[in-house]
Amino acid sequence: MKSLLSVALLLGITSSLSAQNKSSLLIHNTSSFERKEVVSIPYEKFKQHFELKDTVFSILEEESKKPVIYQLEKRGKSTPQNVLIAVHIAPKAKIELAVTATAPVKTASKTYARYVPERKDDFAWENNVVAFRAYGKALEGTSEDAQGFDFWSKRTDDLIIDEWYKTGDYHADHGKGLDYYSVGQTLGVGDMALYFNGQIQYTKHYRRSEVLDNGPIRSTFKLIYEPQEIEGQMISIEKEISIDAESQLSRINVNMHNATAAETPIVLGIAKRKEANPNYTIYKKENFFAYWEPENKGNITGTAIILPHVKKDFIDTPTQFLWNIAAKNNQTLTYYIGAAFNKAGKIENMDAWKAYLQQASEQIQKPLTISYKK
Repeated sequence: MKSLLSVALLLGITSSLSAQNKSSLLIHNTSSFERKEVVSIPYEKFKQHFELKDTVFSILEEESKKPVIYQLEKRGKSTPQNVLIAVHIAPKAKIELAVTATAPVKTASKTYARYVPERKDDFAWENNVVAFRAYGKALEGTSEDAQGFDFWSKRTDDLIIDEWYKTGDYHADHGKGLDYYSVGQTLGVGDMALYFNGQIQYTKHYRRSEVLDNGPIRSTFKLIYEPQEIEGQMISIEKEISIDAESQLSRINVNMHNATAAETPIVLGIAKRKEANPNYTIYKKENFFAYWEPENKGNITGTAIILPHVKKDFIDTPTQFLWNIAAKNNQTLTYYIGAAFNKAGKIENMDAWKAYLQQASEQIQKPLTISYKK
């Protein structure tokens, strides 16, 4: 009797879910490889389609009735701007999603970003795969001062920023990875700098930060630099950086204003190690650069930039690889940076790194197809 009651209850729940799911969302993967990523849908359109009364709801896979992880992205505002949905779709396949007016399943955050005042104004961000940091004002002019984005070679799915900063012992590997990547006076993993008269002009470090969203599947923040006069030009820079769960990449949006000129010469860069024949590749069609660094006590880091679709010149210097670009006033320049650690068990050689980046480039250029079904 108890078993029959359970079955009846389950059927009743399924029937109730079906009744609520007259509308659905179709997401189609046209790529020849599986895609595991975060899709963004304008919240108002989503709300209207599913006739939502408030922000409490669950998203389910129509076929399996399994819950799907999502996030209401606010972008620093008081109300949701987008619905972010974590999807996993087989090659040339599609999934159908439904919505029910029930509380979503609680899920652990897979992304995180924060200002780190206890470590000389660092700003650090991570997901369950990689971790990065930018240097702040308190580091400026010290013996430790460095310029570009740093990479932490983690080999755990755990979020480690708070733990590593708390112990301060992250230059040795205690099972979760380590910080051994060297930035110095370079742009590290894909930062940018001004470029006048054939020379890099590093600006001061960021002065303010603003977290717009912080997980569970996307964290987004801004780094704001004070206006600075360089080569007689007054220049203001703001970087918006976001990281999604599962990705080796961070998205960088650079917004620049030059009070003197309509455009500003800049470079994007990747730190280069001292070696006779560096292992790097430039893919012009897919528009990305991949570098596989030399081994350092068994540790190897791969770095990359997926470049913006603008005119750019490649410059190979003794200490870094650079791309010279003219950044236009008040127009967002978007590009992606990435890194991989050979001991993380996901990407262990250059061939695997290039294959990952080729797919990532296609994902950016050919977004998943989204359609609405009533």
